[in-house]
Amino acid sequence: MNHPPNSGLAAVSTALLAMSRRLETSDVLKTIVVSARELLDAQYAALGVPDDHGGFAQFVVDGVSDEQWRAIGPLPRQHGILAAMLHDAKPERLADVREDPRFEGWPDAHPDMSDFLGLPIKDGDETIGALFLANKQCPKPEGGCGFTEQDQELLTILAQHAAIALTNARLYERSRELTIAEERSRLAHELHDAVSQKLFSLRLTAQAAAALVDRDPARAKGELQQVAALAAEAADELRAAVVELRPAGLEEDGLVNTLRTQIQVMDRAHGARVTFESAGIRGLSAAQEEALLRVAQESLHNALRHSGAARVSVTLTRCDARTVLCVTDDGKGFDPGAVRRAGRHLGLVSMRDRAAGVGGRLTVESAPGEGTTIEMEVPGG
Repeated sequence: MNHPPNSGLAAVSTALLAMSRRLETSDVLKTIVVSARELLDAQYAALGVPDDHGGFAQFVVDGVSDEQWRAIGPLPRQHGILAAMLHDAKPERLADVREDPRFEGWPDAHPDMSDFLGLPIKDGDETIGALFLANKQCPKPEGGCGFTEQDQELLTILAQHAAIALTNARLYERSRELTIAEERSRLAHELHDAVSQKLFSLRLTAQAAAALVDRDPARAKGELQQVAALAAEAADELRAAVVELRPAGLEEDGLVNTLRTQIQVMDRAHGARVTFESAGIRGLSAAQEEALLRVAQESLHNALRHSGAARVSVTLTRCDARTVLCVTDDGKGFDPGAVRRAGRHLGLVSMRDRAAGVGGRLTVESAPGEGTTIEMEVPGG
């Protein structure tokens, strides 16, 4: 192997140190892409993390402006050269990517690219990403690729360490997710205990006040003041709980990634198989994202805690200018009509209110022994 000069070794060392210092997956991905582009003097760099459905769960770019990236549109699918790197798991070094028989074009707003260097990021036998560079920023040989064999060797070193950094980041985030889930469960139990005690005290104090109204109005007034104080304490505890239990990560990661993360945790934590699929989601308001997330969480809670389901699937798709959330389980089901007539199942009432609050609607399909499907539609996306 031809070793790079000292300046090159220093750059490699700097890039590896930068990756090792990051714990959040998004930070690690961005650091890998920026380091690769700067290290190999490329105009563009990108890293895609595949999902299980022919697309990318994450796709990070460097060298493309935010305006360009928005104009390009949805994340790419796994086709052409990207698919080759993921499925064949071997490096690709091309003089002109546009002339490769596997090239399938790109969106109109996509920057023009020619010479290309890409390779998979592997964790053991598993391909966990695809890293590629385009447009070497130096004169390239006649008819050849601007990226050299030495560039490929450097990128291979970077990809090997990127696999370690990315795996560590994922382990860190999974540990944090489980910690958050445990903490939220603890908070929920504490909230239930505290509020139950306050409500019990409120009930007794109100009964005492009612009994004293006629024979001792002064004492009754004192008891009513105590009712007001207990009610204020209960309201404060509820407000504090709402602040602590707001959707974690929704503002930073967006609805799709937040849902995917939470469902992965639920899949590990419960005996039922819980899956998630999403396609073409963008342009939702913050209120719509929170409403969809809350309805998904409530539906999953019902399915995992009450239905006895072996499989629960969650899909989030775009159809006819509307975003559709669908949560389906193969559990014991119920009679929605009986629930409405009895005035029970406040979770369904809450979900319908959330959907209506963002201009959407919620439908429930279920029958005893036939599972349940809860669907929420909102405009846009």
